[in-house]
Amino acid sequence: MGRVQLFEIRLSHGRLVYSPGEPLAGAVHVCLGAPLPFKAIRVSCTGSCRVSAKANDAAWVAEEGYLNSALSLADKGSLPPGEHSFPFRFLLPATAPTSFEGPFGKIVYQVRATIDTPRFSKDHQCSCAFYVLSPLNLNSIPDIEQPNVASTTKKFSYKLVKTGSVVLTASTDLRGYVVGQVLRLQADIDNQSGKDTSPVVASLLQKVSYKAKRWIYDVRAIADVEGAGVKAWRRTQWQEQILVPALPQSALPGCSLIHVDYYLQVSLKAPEASVTLPVLIGNIAVNPAPPSPQPGPGPPPGAQSLVVPSAPPQEEAEAEATGQPRLADPVSLLAKSHLQLRPPAVFGAVPGAPEPCPPGGSPASHPLPLALCVSTGATVPYFADGSGGPVPSTSTLILPPEYSLWAHPCEAPPSYEQSCSSADPSLTPGS
Repeated sequence: MGRVQLFEIRLSHGRLVYSPGEPLAGAVHVCLGAPLPFKAIRVSCTGSCRVSAKANDAAWVAEEGYLNSALSLADKGSLPPGEHSFPFRFLLPATAPTSFEGPFGKIVYQVRATIDTPRFSKDHQCSCAFYVLSPLNLNSIPDIEQPNVASTTKKFSYKLVKTGSVVLTASTDLRGYVVGQVLRLQADIDNQSGKDTSPVVASLLQKVSYKAKRWIYDVRAIADVEGAGVKAWRRTQWQEQILVPALPQSALPGCSLIHVDYYLQVSLKAPEASVTLPVLIGNIAVNPAPPSPQPGPGPPPGAQSLVVPSAPPQEEAEAEATGQPRLADPVSLLAKSHLQLRPPAVFGAVPGAPEPCPPGGSPASHPLPLALCVSTGATVPYFADGSGGPVPSTSTLILPPEYSLWAHPCEAPPSYEQSCSSADPSLTPGS
């Protein structure tokens, strides 16, 4: 009959992304070309998580609800021709989890409107999806600003009778990152054998766990970087960077059916060795490290800046005594290839989704820039600068004392009695 020309839901200000505990307002718009009798006009707001046993299957085996509210916008009557607007308002629960969509399950929110018509007439329905973002503030996680380190030692045999080992140590500058941030990776490979290793590979992995009748794990590589192998009897340091792509946040607080984890895996194929570092992906970046104290006064003029060792290191002496080849000094290993894999469809790629913003800020007017963060982990007294040698640090708080510049004592220190007798008499007990 062409009575209903327009029937849709419009959220206030065209918003699509909301925070838990925030009001959701909008209106149902109806445009009629002829009178429309109705029994009721209703609107509902729902949110739930559904998990299936097969990928991309519409049959759910587990479901969890977070929101189910309904309002009656108009009772029985008749709408005259023209445009009509019915406002509504819902309050989202403070515990609503972040929206998510994966092959085995998803967390979805929507507003649905219905016009119930009299008997023998077709009801009219429309819906509008929206998204919930519960920001994960990385600063609320203990030790998130500290470096992440893991190490393993792999012993193996080669050439039938010979044995060797490889020590693989991997570290990251932080334990948590946000989308668009640079993850700085360092791997130390100590090849204590006469056989070259295979290329080293670092992979950023996403592991999504779905709780159906049994737990289902979906693991995929988000980004891969590869470096050259390590020669025999060599020790190599490999440094690489990975740009964190658009990914859903770690964990999903408030949801018990889906859990998201991220790992950085550094591995060798020959010999087979790997280390895994857990990584958190959040929405609010780790605060930058506080400024370091001002450097103190330098050493006196003419003072020797470096200590000359009087004997070779213990490792070299042992190698010469046993006749084994001496391990070369650590060298820098450049990346051989860098491959970024396309991540799955995630909430961060939703059209109209705002940039993460600090609590209390407006997503539209106060976007949070993608700040790169520095590590506040333990510092070292020396660092390598390009191709030059070791350069002393300028901070007096982390430099060790320069004992080589101290003169040997010419006389014995004073005894306890002499120290007490030379003290201030007013501090002597009984004075």
